Amino acid sequence: MVAAGGCPVTIRVFLVLLCCAVYRCWGGSVSRDDFPEGFVFGTASSAFQYEGAVNEGNKGESIWDAFTKKPGKIIDLSNADTAVDHYHRFKTDIDLMKDLGMDAYRFSISWPRIFPNGTGELNQEGIDYYNDLIDSLLEKGIQPYVTIYHWDLPQALEDRYRGWLDKQIVVDFEHYASTCFQVFGDRVKYWITFNEPHGMSIQGYDTGIQAPGRCSIVGHLFCKEGKSDTEPYIVAHNILLAHAAVYHSYQKNFKNTQGGLVGLALDMKWYEPFNDCDEDRDAASRAMDFTIGWFLDPLFHGKYPSSMEELVSERLPNISSIDYELLKGSLDFVGINHYTTLYARNDRSRIRKLMLQDAYSDSAVITTAFRGFKSIGENAASSWLHIVPWGIRKVTNYIKEKYSNPVMIITENGMDDSNSIFISQEKALKDEKRINFHRDYLSNLSAAIREDGCNVQGYFVWSLLDNWEWNSGYTVRFGLYFVDFKNNLTRIPKASVQWFKQALLPKENLYSDN
Repeated sequence: MVAAGGCPVTIRVFLVLLCCAVYRCWGGSVSRDDFPEGFVFGTASSAFQYEGAVNEGNKGESIWDAFTKKPGKIIDLSNADTAVDHYHRFKTDIDLMKDLGMDAYRFSISWPRIFPNGTGELNQEGIDYYNDLIDSLLEKGIQPYVTIYHWDLPQALEDRYRGWLDKQIVVDFEHYASTCFQVFGDRVKYWITFNEPHGMSIQGYDTGIQAPGRCSIVGHLFCKEGKSDTEPYIVAHNILLAHAAVYHSYQKNFKNTQGGLVGLALDMKWYEPFNDCDEDRDAASRAMDFTIGWFLDPLFHGKYPSSMEELVSERLPNISSIDYELLKGSLDFVGINHYTTLYARNDRSRIRKLMLQDAYSDSAVITTAFRGFKSIGENAASSWLHIVPWGIRKVTNYIKEKYSNPVMIITENGMDDSNSIFISQEKALKDEKRINFHRDYLSNLSAAIREDGCNVQGYFVWSLLDNWEWNSGYTVRFGLYFVDFKNNLTRIPKASVQWFKQALLPKENLYSDN
C-alpha cells in the first residue's frame, strides 16, 4: 500500500515515529489537544516594532519616533524607521503564520497612521493599509486581534497638551477608537484598548526610560521634566477613563451589529514571597496591587486597591461616583502579558522612597530574582526575564480567585536570545531554550485550565519575528523566525518553528496517512 505522496505506509509510519521521537527530545509533550476545544493560538506584534515605513503612507510622528532620536535612549543607538518592514511584507509574514498553524494574529494599529495629527483629518492611506492587513489575515483563516494603543501616541497630542497627562486625551482616544470600530469592526471581533498601561505609566512617567521620557528622580542624568511621584497616577487614571469610555462607546454604538469583545492587556509578573512570613506575603500582595490591581480593581470593583489608597494617599486620583459607574464592569476579557516571576519582600526602612521620591517605590516592596546566590529561574537574554514556568499558573489562578474567573487571554509570552556578533546564525537557529520555555509555560497553563478551572481561552507568542525591542533596539531576538538584519531582513525558521508546527497539529493529523 502506498500513501498519497508516494511513500509506502511502513516508511511513512517510521517517519512519523521518528518525528515524534525528535519531538519528544525537544520536550514536545504539549499539543493543541492539551487545551479545550476552541482554544486560540497566535503570535503577537506591535505596529512600532514591526511596521517600519515611518515616513510612508502619510503617517504622522509618534512619541516613540521622537524618543528614539534622543541620545542615550536606545542601547544600540538604533531606531524603528525600518523595523522588520512588516508594512511591505505583511502578506508573506501571514503565510508564515498560516504555515505554523496559528489561529490568530495580535497586532496594533498606529494612531498616527490613522490620524497623523492625533485628531482632525482621517488618513485614508492608513485605513487602506489596515484593511489590506485584516482582509489578508481572514483570507488565510487567521483571526485579527487588534490592539488600539501600543504606546505610539501621536507627537502632535504630546506637543498640544502633554498627551496622557491631560483629560482631553480621553475624548481624543475615544474618537480614534470609535473610528477603528467603524472602519474595521465588521471584521475584527477582539479589541484590546491598551497594551501594558502599568509599564507605560511607570517607565514613561516615573523612571523616564521610555517615551515620552518624563521623570524627576534625584540624580537622573537624562530627565529634564516631569514629576515621578504623581504623573504615573494621573496617566494611569486617564488610561482607565479612556478605556472605559471606549468600552461603553462600543456597547452603545457597535456591539449589536458587530458582536465583538473589548478588553485590555496588562503586564503581569507573578510575585512570590521572599520568605514564608506574614510581612513578605503582605509585600507580595502589595506588589500585585500596585501592578495588576492598579488597573483591574477599578474595572471590576470601581475603586483602587486599599493598599494604594493608604500608601499613595492624596496623590492617587479620586474615583468619583460618575467614574465608578463608568469603570466598574467595563471589560469583556483580561489580556495577560506574562513573561517572568520575582521574589518580593517588605521594604522595612523605606530608604528607596526617601531616596527616589517616585511612584514605583510607593508599594514598600523590594523585588529580586535571587535568594542568596540562587536565581528564581534561568536567565533569558534580557536581565529582567527569568524563566519561571510555574508563574503563569500562579498568575492565572490569582486572577481567577480575585476577580471571579473572567475570560483570560495570554496576550504575550516568550523569551529572547542575545543578538551577538559572536553567535553564528547556525547556532541562533537551534533555539532549544525557546522550545523548552514554551513547552514548560504551556504545560503549566494547561494545568491551570484543566486542573484549576482558570478560564483562559488563548495564548499568543511574542513573537513571530525577531524585531526592534524598544530600549534594547536590535540587541535581542524574541522571534520564532530569525530575521537576518544584514541580508534584506530575510526570515529564516528557527527550530521552534518546527516545534510549534507539530504542537499545533491535532493528533489525528499527526498520525494521518493523508
